[in-house]
Amino acid sequence: MDNAIDHAPLHHDGDDGIGVVVCHGFTGSPHSMRPWARHLAAQGWSVRLPLLPGHGTTWRDANRTTWQDWYGEVERALTDLRQHCSSVYAVGLSMGGTLALRLAQQHPDLAGIVLVNPAVTMLRWDAKLLPVLGLVVPSVPAIGNDIAKPGVDEGAYPRTPVRAAAQLRRFQAVVRADLPKVAQPVLLYHSADDHVVEPVNSEIVLKGISSADVREVVLHDSYHVATLDHDAPQIFDGSVAFIQRLSS
Repeated sequence: MDNAIDHAPLHHDGDDGIGVVVCHGFTGSPHSMRPWARHLAAQGWSVRLPLLPGHGTTWRDANRTTWQDWYGEVERALTDLRQHCSSVYAVGLSMGGTLALRLAQQHPDLAGIVLVNPAVTMLRWDAKLLPVLGLVVPSVPAIGNDIAKPGVDEGAYPRTPVRAAAQLRRFQAVVRADLPKVAQPVLLYHSADDHVVEPVNSEIVLKGISSADVREVVLHDSYHVATLDHDAPQIFDGSVAFIQRLSS
């Protein structure tokens, strides 16, 4: 298995009219989503896995971006896929799940979404202090590589950019407020043991959305970055079955 970190975006054109936008998480990169994106592409589907602005370089670059920059990048991927796909889906990990939810809120014709440990709130006591903290402290220690599987590196930043984290918190508030706008089919995976995103995040999503077609799957053998963990095959195969069912 090749463990080299690859931050590059992935662009694949399929031939059967299905497209998938794949969204990576905060301070991460396409590396954490590449195996999933490749699995989707192997079905003959068109796949876009963009590199979000301020990611895949240094944490200092993230502090110069806004949540609108991140969302704009995945929305451009959606627009691109719409040009030659009859149905488009979105999948995402952590903040990537938040981005997928926003796509569903802003684009009712999105066919469905798959979420893995979506992040729509921060319960840490100091989360409310992020805007002020960002004025004096550019970064804080990061919680990276929350993966149960030994020897796996997600390639995330070694520091958490504080101003970018404040942007994430603002973005989460926007997405939480608009959760009732999500009416598409939803497949939600969340890890029973997640040291980054609190379990209440998935509960908030499930209670807030308006979707009638909803399935929740608890992952018992993975931590936060489940797309690179023991349960990754379950996520990959489950998302394929989900998209095939909705596209048949």
